[in-house]
Amino acid sequence: MKVDQHVKPPFEAVVAQYGATVLRVTRAVVGPADADDAWSDAFLAALQAYPRLPADTNIEAWLVTIAHRKAIDITRAASRRAVPVADTPESPARERADAHDLDLDAAVGALPPKQRQAVAYHYLAGLPYSEIAVILDSSVAAARRAAADGIATLRRTYPLIDTARNRQ
Repeated sequence: MKVDQHVKPPFEAVVAQYGATVLRVTRAVVGPADADDAWSDAFLAALQAYPRLPADTNIEAWLVTIAHRKAIDITRAASRRAVPVADTPESPARERADAHDLDLDAAVGALPPKQRQAVAYHYLAGLPYSEIAVILDSSVAAARRAAADGIATLRRTYPLIDTARNRQ
């Protein structure tokens, strides 16, 4: 009788065998406060994908990859959450942020979506192109090109940019 060396163990055995390794990875990436959440997310995702996993797959590497990605997801989510502050500013801003340059807003709004997003993320939010590439699900070069094309279009379609530049 032949015994297949590549029979997958039950998922419960996988959790028992690799759970500590996955927890170490999540602690290293997100710290102890969020490690349990990342660990749970990783094993829930693994449980869902486990039936489709080929029997000869390196299970430990597969789980560590899932855990790393889930830990990164938690880190990104935490960076988007509002941070509470002890004191709010006493006086409001002198002018509303959206009160000026409504024609510039219209010109930016007329850009194709990727150009508009790349211009906003880089020039308004100050994000580097590497982060913009992740947000836009593209390469760094594509993000840089979209921002450059957007600015070039704005220079052609929004006359105040060139007149302000010529005055300097």
